[in-house]
Amino acid sequence: MQIESKTNSNIRSGLTLIAPFFLWGTAMVAMKGVLADTTPFFVATVRLIPAGILVLLWAMVQKRPQPQDWQGWGWIILFALVDGTLFQGFLAQGLERTGAGLGSVIIDSQPIAVALLSSWLFKEVIGGLGWLGLLLGVGGISLIGLPDEWFYQLWHLQSLTINWSGPALVESGELWMLLASLSMAVGTVLIPFVSRRVDPVVATGWHMIIGGLPLLAIALVEDPQPWRHIDLWGWGNLAYATVFGSAIAYGIFFYLASRGNLTSLSSLTFLTPIFALSFGNLILGEQLSALQWLGVAFTLVSIYLINQREQLKIQLRAMWGLVRKPVVND
Repeated sequence: MQIESKTNSNIRSGLTLIAPFFLWGTAMVAMKGVLADTTPFFVATVRLIPAGILVLLWAMVQKRPQPQDWQGWGWIILFALVDGTLFQGFLAQGLERTGAGLGSVIIDSQPIAVALLSSWLFKEVIGGLGWLGLLLGVGGISLIGLPDEWFYQLWHLQSLTINWSGPALVESGELWMLLASLSMAVGTVLIPFVSRRVDPVVATGWHMIIGGLPLLAIALVEDPQPWRHIDLWGWGNLAYATVFGSAIAYGIFFYLASRGNLTSLSSLTFLTPIFALSFGNLILGEQLSALQWLGVAFTLVSIYLINQREQLKIQLRAMWGLVRKPVVND
């Protein structure tokens, strides 16, 4: 019975860890499905403010403490501007110009920035296996997100020709997604500072509401009635992105981030583009090439290396000790 209970507990823990990234990936597909009927900033607003209200209501039911001083509110406001206004604003702008899968791939390059900031601010030890995993992850998302022609040029011609154009780069959406990635990385690193002053679930709810207010103002300036063309299916997509892709996903993620290793947790964001690409293929018809599938494989290996690096290190040391153990002849 104890073994069965422990197994069930491990399964629940694993599902809890994966849940935010599954919900984020599928929420990207839902958001992409409604952007043709409204503005990006309105989508970002709906994803944040109602979700924040839901999180705060749940926090009230749980009797979690509200912020007690101005320092706590200051951290929440900073967190809201970075991870709410900037991240969701950049994300919505980029998603309008890219596919759900590609956009998710670019955003989820942020574990490198998180690893660097965490090693500097919190002295988290990444180690050789961790860095190898991060490099494999970046390689994987590069194979998924960059044009196949670039890799074919490098392989066959040993050269690469890229035509850079500032306006074209902005309109393509990749720059917006990169800015979203950097905003998310900074927001992730801010979480331990916020959680020292405020309950992490309460901070999650307030940061969504406060971060969504500037986006709402921009959305209403762009279009006083941004909701008028949204049909029932579109509202369903928004509801999914709000409840599951924001309220539940961010609540779980920020709770875990306040308690665990940021580098390991952040590395799991490499799962998000896999979910986004898979559901983008099923629902939106987005296709994967052979190189992109190779990138998916690299990404999975990277997650394993980063999250199991301590156990792997122990196993490698044990194996090395057996190899170096002298043979005793009778």
